[in-house]
Amino acid sequence: MESAVIEKFNGVYLLYCENVKFKGRTYIGYTVDPVRRLKRHNAGFDFGGAKKTSNKGPWNMVLIIHGFPNSRLALRFEWAWQHLDLSLHTRHLSKKKSNQTQVNYLITSVAEMLKVSPWFRLPLTIQWLDLKFSSDYLLKLKFPQHMNIQYGAIEARKIGWVEKQMKKKNKINGDQDKIDDLEEINCISNFSNCYLCKKNVDVNDRVECVYKNCKLISHIICLGNSFTKKDKKILPINGICPSCDRLVLWGDIVRKKLGCYVSID
Repeated sequence: MESAVIEKFNGVYLLYCENVKFKGRTYIGYTVDPVRRLKRHNAGFDFGGAKKTSNKGPWNMVLIIHGFPNSRLALRFEWAWQHLDLSLHTRHLSKKKSNQTQVNYLITSVAEMLKVSPWFRLPLTIQWLDLKFSSDYLLKLKFPQHMNIQYGAIEARKIGWVEKQMKKKNKINGDQDKIDDLEEINCISNFSNCYLCKKNVDVNDRVECVYKNCKLISHIICLGNSFTKKDKKILPINGICPSCDRLVLWGDIVRKKLGCYVSID
């Protein structure tokens, strides 16, 4: 299965120990690059891994929650997941049962964590990296409907990496015209009129509808405000597109802006 490429990555992951001597141990951490981080955990503390995981591998990264807008929120989530009985946001959760494995407890707990503030309104993605683990929980866990559930490996890249790869591929194929067209389109689209306020919107503040046949272009603030008129919340969950009148998830709007969402029909 081909790895999904995510730009501007902030994720909190769950490791499971496969070593027969330490079988069943778990570790929760934060990363901006899950592939590199897992390699360091398995390499040991001297190579950038954590003390708690050093010389206990191999470790398997089974689940990662990503899509946090910044490292601060991701690190808060990491701490709460690590200290379920201490965090103000997770004290209400059920305690670990005597016949429950640690990995089962952490996975079922994170599903409940995502239903409470401050994480409930974030456009997060639940990424199952090990399909064997996901199959055990598919019917048991209920994640918030506006959050994206994905399966398979992921790679973290810097912003602009995807576009650079597209240009590089076109250049190798000798299709310079496509590169010129892409640059021309980007130049023209850097400044367009917002559908809602009618003022100019540059590429940094611009969001679009996720439907292919919808031509909505808007300031992210304008669209966010239109989605939160009824519930008066700062961060929207979903809303009706003012252009095509279809229900759109705010998380999908954000993912498309970051370049990790494909438009739908």
